[in-house]
Amino acid sequence: MKHRTWPVKSDGSRFAALRLSRSGGKKEETHHYGKRFSSVTISSRSSREESDFSKLPDDILLKIAATFTLPNLQTASLVCKSWRDALRPLREAMLLLKWGKRFKHGHGGVRPNIQKALDSFLKGAARGSTLAMVDAGLIYWEMGKKEKSIALYSKAAALGDPTAQCNLGISYLRSEPPKLVEAVKWLYLASNAGYVRAQYQLALCLHYGRGMDHNLPEAARWYLKAAEGGYLRAMYNVSLCYLYGEGLVRSHRQARRWMKRAADRGHSKAQFEHGLGLFSEGEMMKAIVYLELATRAGETAAAHVKNVILQQLSATSRERAMLLADNWCALPKAH
Repeated sequence: MKHRTWPVKSDGSRFAALRLSRSGGKKEETHHYGKRFSSVTISSRSSREESDFSKLPDDILLKIAATFTLPNLQTASLVCKSWRDALRPLREAMLLLKWGKRFKHGHGGVRPNIQKALDSFLKGAARGSTLAMVDAGLIYWEMGKKEKSIALYSKAAALGDPTAQCNLGISYLRSEPPKLVEAVKWLYLASNAGYVRAQYQLALCLHYGRGMDHNLPEAARWYLKAAEGGYLRAMYNVSLCYLYGEGLVRSHRQARRWMKRAADRGHSKAQFEHGLGLFSEGEMMKAIVYLELATRAGETAAAHVKNVILQQLSATSRERAMLLADNWCALPKAH
């Protein structure tokens, strides 16, 4: 696709009564009943042993729970004493993760301190939390220590963390030279797990033929999945797919629908283009609001169109449009 608006290559069992024979004497009845009862008891005991999760080895349990959030860990810790004891390192990791975020963002009455944040994340990672591994990896990446970042992402990705899988895939795309096959492998895993940022990145790879064959219909399918999951950039791209009939059947109605969705969630180019669409339909007041929002977000071309429309409005209408823009709040979106 050669349109400038596309992004460049680059976020209970049944109960059966025991039937007693009436043809024999009392001794025979007792014998058959006892025999059958014994069989049922053994089977029940065997079933309990097979489902006794308290016997799960600690290392296996820690791998299973490595991606758990604090509420999930707290619930799992209530299963039995052995689980509570085995999951203690991960519960400690959640506390370290909390402090790491406080130091990173300066929340909870502490000053921002990136080194203390990293130390907290690394201690949480050492206790087996993939969430801490990902946060430590992000800091390492921002520091330019990409090898350390990728090592942490790889460990967390292997444990099944979709965020780590996505970050690892993106890291491979940005490596020098790019490791496209590895990137696509991890993006597919994260995408199939429902991680919307990975779905968008995978769509870009399909769109531009990075690490795989160029495939617009498949790219559009993943753009649509990510958009339906709330990913802002994917909403904009889905609009373009519908607008130009690339990968999806051309539909002006669907294009406008997805463009408005993206605009209402803060996508500046979508605000500009939706504003133009409203202007062409004579919706001057609404057009002004979206064009003003796009202008404030840095879309310089929107300012020119906005000024042309403003000259056609009364002073009262202009003031009302600016007030609407001032009070505008973006709808929630996925990250």
